[in-house]
Amino acid sequence: MSGDDRNDGRHHGRAGVGGYDGYDRSAINRSGQAEAFDAIGARYTDVFPHRRGQLAAGAWLAESLPPDSRVLDVGCGPGLPTAAQLTDAGHRVVGVDLSATMVALARDQVPKGEFHQLDLADLDAGDTEPQGGFDGAAAFFSLLMLPRAEIPHALRMLHGLLRPEGLLALSMVEADVDDAMIPFLGRTIRVSGYLRDELRQVVHDAGFEVAGEDSYAYAPASTEAPPEIQLFLHCRRRA
Repeated sequence: MSGDDRNDGRHHGRAGVGGYDGYDRSAINRSGQAEAFDAIGARYTDVFPHRRGQLAAGAWLAESLPPDSRVLDVGCGPGLPTAAQLTDAGHRVVGVDLSATMVALARDQVPKGEFHQLDLADLDAGDTEPQGGFDGAAAFFSLLMLPRAEIPHALRMLHGLLRPEGLLALSMVEADVDDAMIPFLGRTIRVSGYLRDELRQVVHDAGFEVAGEDSYAYAPASTEAPPEIQLFLHCRRRA
């Protein structure tokens, strides 16, 4: 990702409801992120195999929700494993992703789901979706693509999209980095992370109770990325 991925204009989300204070995109054009995942395409599951932590957190979400729940999958990728887990459990899934290729794969691989090419910033509570329109949400490694300044806004937006006591399955990589550029399958992407105590605090400040937590060591296949510690939080929206 080059300097062209930043622009001079500022893009602001529309003011939402339920305490959401509007989503500031921090003048970042995320097209480079989308292009990186477009390039991966159907190789995604080969590059990121053995997702034990994501499968476990997806199972927690699927099993903890009432039957026929409406669930938002943020950064749904190709629909596997999470959207498939949730639809197989009888839930109604709405998946969003920046990558057109990932959305096309998700539609093909999880035909019972509903998928849209959409920036997270455009999911303003009270606009694209009504306040409290979802019973649950999954955000597996999608928020790490944002600068730290945006992550609290994104979490408050998800808080507004969930009904009171709604569930959020969240994952991040444990790392003390902010909008760092890293090599990724021949391209460069920007990522952010927190140490686990910081992540818990950010989630709490956004209006969630952390009901459970797991961590896993993980080494992506066929990438230049080093082994990482993945954090999975089981969260519940406070009323």
